[in-house]
Amino acid sequence: MSETKKPLPDRLSLDPRSPHFDEDVLMQGVGIRFNGQEKTNVEEYCISEGWIRMAVGRSRDRHGNPMTLKMSGKVEPYYQETPAGDAEPAADAE
Repeated sequence: MSETKKPLPDRLSLDPRSPHFDEDVLMQGVGIRFNGQEKTNVEEYCISEGWIRMAVGRSRDRHGNPMTLKMSGKVEPYYQETPAGDAEPAADAE
């Protein structure tokens, strides 16, 4: 698997309607470390401006999008070892 990965963009969004959406990068599995802690509910990030938008609970706005909270701090995106969609199924114990 000598697949070359694109460098992570300065700004990335999970929303397909956003101009900062990049499906190729997201398919490779991106993780976010924010102020030294692993975050799994990040909707969008910007490295240069130092912020993330996180989903807040199950709340939705009037358009059906998740409610988000913008937090400032040190943003460190990275490629995960195995992409989120390629998780291997657990072996059956017999």
